Amino acid sequence: MISLHTRILAADVVHDTLVLPFEQRERCRQRARLASGEEVALFLVRGTVLRDGDLLLGEGGRIVRVEAALEPTYVVCCGDPTLLARCAFHLGNRHTQTQVGAGWLRIRVDPVLREMVAGLGAEVSEELAKFEPEAGAYGGGHGHHHEQGPGGLLAPVPLRQKIHRPSDVTPVEPGPA
Repeated sequence: MISLHTRILAADVVHDTLVLPFEQRERCRQRARLASGEEVALFLVRGTVLRDGDLLLGEGGRIVRVEAALEPTYVVCCGDPTLLARCAFHLGNRHTQTQVGAGWLRIRVDPVLREMVAGLGAEVSEELAKFEPEAGAYGGGHGHHHEQGPGGLLAPVPLRQKIHRPSDVTPVEPGPA
């Protein structure tokens, strides 16, 4: 069994393919089977999320391309952009992993969430698709699918968070007149 341990940016030759659903692409330590049938062990940096098209380097210089598996999903569509934004807000409020497209959202199959967005007025259909949810505002990592800001993050990370209360206000002393 070979070990795949490093994500690389490019390769001239790809030796095999690793087809995984998103749930398995979130795991950094696992056994899996390549398209050829060969068993491999993934030993990636903790927190690594594999995306469709990623390349992994293994022992002996073997290169494997990751392919997102087709999996059951719900596609949420709305004719009204405001309604779509409301659906996205409510899904995010429930910490639901969501893939965002032009005029649609894709989520894992969950009848409770389907009922929620349908209740808001969205059209929901089931579809076998490659699930590639957003990394999250502070997800960092790499992203083929998004332009990222400085440092590779999708949004700035606050250095500290302070709750301001009226009692926290420091009185200002009057200066010389």
